[in-house]
Amino acid sequence: MAEKAATKLKSDGWTIVETTGFLHLIGPLWQRLFDGHHEYALVTEDKHHNRRGLVQGGVLMTFADRTCGMTARYVSGKPTLATVQLDTHFVEAGKIGEVLISKPRVVRSTRSLIFINTEVTVDRRVIAMANGVFKILKNDS
Repeated sequence: MAEKAATKLKSDGWTIVETTGFLHLIGPLWQRLFDGHHEYALVTEDKHHNRRGLVQGGVLMTFADRTCGMTARYVSGKPTLATVQLDTHFVEAGKIGEVLISKPRVVRSTRSLIFINTEVTVDRRVIAMANGVFKILKNDS
């Protein structure tokens, strides 16, 4: 099923995001630019299940955090940001095999903070909502 979903994402213009560390274990993560806005996708697999056989809440939070953070990085043009706060509301259960979509929206951007929200959806169903605050860090150079 994941292979079929990946083929569909590729045909719709999505590309895989290069990841390392923890996110590499969750992914692959997909991205595309659509109508000038960044969109992200995650094909849920058996590795994402909780004890009830549904998508684990931590996967939803990680997906929202990373997609909002990536959008904050694109908007700020800065390479290094940190999540200061992430509020997540679980609205409905995600099922294994479904494709999660996140379309982060910048609410406000200052010199040091970026406020972003997103809905994690499957088709027209809202699975989770998240609001994040991201701190622009000084370069280590």
